[in-house]
Amino acid sequence: MPGDKDLAASLEYCRRVARAAARNFYYGFALLPAAKRDALCALYAFMRRADDISDSDRTVQDKSEALKAWRAALERALRGQYEESRILPAFHHTVEKYQIPAAYFHDLMAGAEMDLTVRGYPTFKLLERYCYCVAGTVGLCCVHVFGFQDSIALELAPKLGIAFQLTNILRDIPEDYSMGRVYLPEEDLSRFGCTADDLASDVATPPFTELMRFEAARAWQYYAAGAPLLNFIHADSRAALWTLMRIYSRILEKIEAIGYDVLAKRHPGLSRLEKAWIMLRAGTGFWKPELCLRHT
Repeated sequence: MPGDKDLAASLEYCRRVARAAARNFYYGFALLPAAKRDALCALYAFMRRADDISDSDRTVQDKSEALKAWRAALERALRGQYEESRILPAFHHTVEKYQIPAAYFHDLMAGAEMDLTVRGYPTFKLLERYCYCVAGTVGLCCVHVFGFQDSIALELAPKLGIAFQLTNILRDIPEDYSMGRVYLPEEDLSRFGCTADDLASDVATPPFTELMRFEAARAWQYYAAGAPLLNFIHADSRAALWTLMRIYSRILEKIEAIGYDVLAKRHPGLSRLEKAWIMLRAGTGFWKPELCLRHT
């Protein structure tokens, strides 16, 4: 385990990373007790590093080598070897303190590696696996930090992670396409008479709109399936989780409000003021679980 001085410096660095880059997640982090907030910052910094590598403009080979190196660093960190990393001392401390299984991080790394070579998903089942790797694992890590007493929490957490990732996918279709990535399942594109080329257009055709409506309904199903998690985590973490649920579900509502036309009206999201209002509402106790589930 890291010494006190190394741990303090690492935690401070991870806090800075989270404040700068966790555009939605940090609003939930802020409502947690300090120790749990620091833990999520450390986990986020580790995950952010993997995400930044896979999204960089380096060659596929270079990104693959960088991810292999980060995976190797993960293995060393789990043995208490951090080298010069500013992230890994706080990360390892968090993993040990909250007894987070290493398998979650291996799956997360596998998801980052998928983004290097996988350019499309024939079926939703394959996309669901990707969503689990890059987001369901995040939900599982968070639940260990939040605290839980019933193992059902471990079944519910990945569902919310997948709901968040499906929301991101629907929001980011043009940006992902520009990077050569099509996440919408090929079976769904075919079902609604769309092709991947339709995603490059600035015009949402009626078939594209119906496809988006179908995918949004699927995302709502995952929100509904995962929402009971609020009842199974420790009380001091519920406002934070509700904040995250409300921010992401509100993005999905905004996608619906623009008629699913994310091609012309790109990147529908929440302003800082909107996110701050959600956080304030959660922090002062004026929230209800069902407000995240307008469609259930």
